[in-house]
Amino acid sequence: MATTSTTPAPLLHSTVLDWYEAHARDLPWRTPDASPWAVMVSEFMLQQTPVKRVLPVYEAWLERWPTPADLAADAPGEAVRMWGRLGYPRRALRLHGAATAITTTHGGEVPDDHAALLALPGVGEYTAAAVASFAFRRRHVVLDTNVRRVFARAVTGVEYPAQATTAAERRTATTLLPETAETAATWAVGVMELGALVCTARSPECGVCPLKRHCAWQLAGRPPYEGPARRGQTYEGTDRQVRGKLLAVLREAHGEVPQARLDEVWPEPVQRARALDGLVADGLVEPVAQGVYRLPR
Repeated sequence: MATTSTTPAPLLHSTVLDWYEAHARDLPWRTPDASPWAVMVSEFMLQQTPVKRVLPVYEAWLERWPTPADLAADAPGEAVRMWGRLGYPRRALRLHGAATAITTTHGGEVPDDHAALLALPGVGEYTAAAVASFAFRRRHVVLDTNVRRVFARAVTGVEYPAQATTAAERRTATTLLPETAETAATWAVGVMELGALVCTARSPECGVCPLKRHCAWQLAGRPPYEGPARRGQTYEGTDRQVRGKLLAVLREAHGEVPQARLDEVWPEPVQRARALDGLVADGLVEPVAQGVYRLPR
């Protein structure tokens, strides 16, 4: 049985904020001179991808395209090429689409309004809230996987949150959001950092957690997860792996690629064809002629 925390919100705030001030990682998108565009790029890249893999691509990306207009002026295929092996390459196309909209609709400046951010191509509720909060210090609920896990354990008393965000989670997050915008923005990133570094999914370091004396899950004896089976992410042998191999050939070619070259990367023809068809449907690959492909232009 879950035990909901009764710790006052101000105590949770001060505890997490003090911990964050002492333990926050020094990341380039958190520096005072990081532009809103830099924050947006980081948020796209960090979805389902660890920081250590993002950092080199992030730095190369901003060196090549320091503003949305710079990216919008280049071909979408170049965004896919630069994305490299970060995974989920549709994010590159979505970021290119957002850059184009920012350039044409917002004069090249990332909008500071949540609704305007949400209206950009490829920007969902989380990204809009994160950019508004982290780049413009606005007061928004920012719910990513790390934040949801911290709230599930510390507040709700369960080991893991539901697989999809629930209305109850949003109510909890809204109730806990500090009143002042500046504090709310720091709280959002502080809870996220706590989930990333301490309250991790597989091996939470409860002994060093600043919330250990207030955590409902810890106080209940850390009861094991009793919800539906959690889906594991597999990669080997999946269509996703085949798609990655096909895209790697196209990224390295810097031009058109014949079907025969793509056929070399995966022996099973039905799965290979399915993966290639998926890349074409997603706009990540363009057929040029019968049996000839390239990155989109």
